[in-house]
Amino acid sequence: MAGQVWAPRAQSISLVLGDGSELAMLPRGDGWYDPERGLRTGERYGFMVDGAGPFPDPRSLSLPDGVHGLSRVVDPAVFSRETGWPGTEVLGGVLYELHVGTFTSDGTLDAAISHLDHLVELGVDAVELMPLTEFPGSRGWGYDGVAPWSVHHAYGGQEALVRFVDAAHSRGLAVIVDVVHNHLGPEGNYLPRFGPYLTSQHDTPWGQGLNFDGLDSLEVREFFLGSARHLLVDIGVDGLRLDAVHAIADDSVMHFLAELALRTRAWEIEVGRRLTLIAESDLNQPTMVMPLGTATEASGMDAQWADDVHHALHAFFGRETGGYYVDFGSAETLRQALTKVFVHEGGYSTFRGANWGAPLDRASLHYDGHSFVAFLQDHDQVGNRAIGDRFAQHAGVPAQAAAAALYLLSPCTPMLFMGEEWAAGTPFPFFSDLGPELGPLVTEGRSREFRAMGWAQPTPDPQSKATFQTAKLDWAEPGSGVHAELLGWYQTLIGLRRRHPDLKDPDLRDVQVDVIDGDTLVLHRGRFQVVVTRAEECVVTIDRRVRQLASWDACSVSDSDIRLAGPGAVVLEGL
Repeated sequence: MAGQVWAPRAQSISLVLGDGSELAMLPRGDGWYDPERGLRTGERYGFMVDGAGPFPDPRSLSLPDGVHGLSRVVDPAVFSRETGWPGTEVLGGVLYELHVGTFTSDGTLDAAISHLDHLVELGVDAVELMPLTEFPGSRGWGYDGVAPWSVHHAYGGQEALVRFVDAAHSRGLAVIVDVVHNHLGPEGNYLPRFGPYLTSQHDTPWGQGLNFDGLDSLEVREFFLGSARHLLVDIGVDGLRLDAVHAIADDSVMHFLAELALRTRAWEIEVGRRLTLIAESDLNQPTMVMPLGTATEASGMDAQWADDVHHALHAFFGRETGGYYVDFGSAETLRQALTKVFVHEGGYSTFRGANWGAPLDRASLHYDGHSFVAFLQDHDQVGNRAIGDRFAQHAGVPAQAAAAALYLLSPCTPMLFMGEEWAAGTPFPFFSDLGPELGPLVTEGRSREFRAMGWAQPTPDPQSKATFQTAKLDWAEPGSGVHAELLGWYQTLIGLRRRHPDLKDPDLRDVQVDVIDGDTLVLHRGRFQVVVTRAEECVVTIDRRVRQLASWDACSVSDSDIRLAGPGAVVLEGL
């Protein structure tokens, strides 16, 4: 019920309505308080805690005036509907990551619905939305959210998310939502006013960690588990992408991730459809995607992002080998990423200065290729570049086309980043809308960071609205020129993956990659071969008859060899 609040250390607490009147809060026990009367749909309210405030409800579903404003009561009937959606298996399908605020000119969930048919025509199976919870201002990536139960007012709120989910489901698209369970944003975070949501026992790159294992941590865990249930059960999304799970510090007997996995299996029974948990982890540990109970450290996640596959593709085709790409860039490293997923599998990581990771068991009964999400671009890998330039903007469209052939036809679950399919000319820089205290610090800090890396050009000011505007996709682009050509290439590759089971086969034991030379590889997928090169031209000898299914750039196939202009790719079927 709206207005119920947990404030175990408060000496006094009352509820303030939008008109300034107050309601008494009645103690229920264990630190919980109930308002003296139920709140009505649409009412605005906040809490006075020990004479300070009013502060928004920690469980706010709606914050129409932003992180510093009052909460709004959402009609529970919004979440009660029968859609007939049976759910779908997300893993093995094609995922599509998007940022609501820049996906369309309007930047809302309702506006995003108008482009869902484009995703269907492309061959996408699931839409992955970057974080939706309320964050400071009206623009941002969303990873500095402070109200985990909410949907940002600039995106349209809870009601708009329900409409988006239903519209996606009606088109056969699953919906994944990115959630942050490792920290809270620095501005508008009033949760510590109510209780011990943070702990000094654990530090993260963003400050104090969440209190998942200290005094009064049970309610904190339930708070975040409840926000996950709200998305999966009440709103009806099909899965969660969990941000940087390696930064979730928890020394409990059952780690927070494991408890979330356990609850999710129960919620599946409740809703009668498959629910999927996808972790972002840089640990390179196969136990992340092993079911609970199958190994001591098993986390129970259904899948995890495959950063090493990205790094291998980017460094090879983009020819960048600085920073965390230092151990990548060779054809042999790309071969290992495509066949073993992890490049760092217990050996030395130059970037980290330590041994890193553990090898996958390619014959495992607990996971397979579909348990790993492969991509060429994502919000981090584009947005954390100095100017937010996309892959084709620095490596060229042919290099992107060749790289796409490998990851879209790999044994992994492929994921596109919005606009990638047509080599969008718009960048995706980092942007934010923090207040006057933190905003200038972010601007200077980002500029200083890239200057230290040797970047001489000015970097976009993340606080400028103009920076945000540059990131908005231009939906006129995919209809012409090389943009239309690349879009057709992506549609062809995804179509081949759908029509031919060999090209979707998740069995890592069946994947073979031949390194022809330092610039050319052949990916074998059953009776199919994917030949890619970053050279201007290449010749690959073949020992059996094949037919050409698709190619990027000029290609000729004879009984003895394949001649391919590059960078480029050709997909062949053995006869």
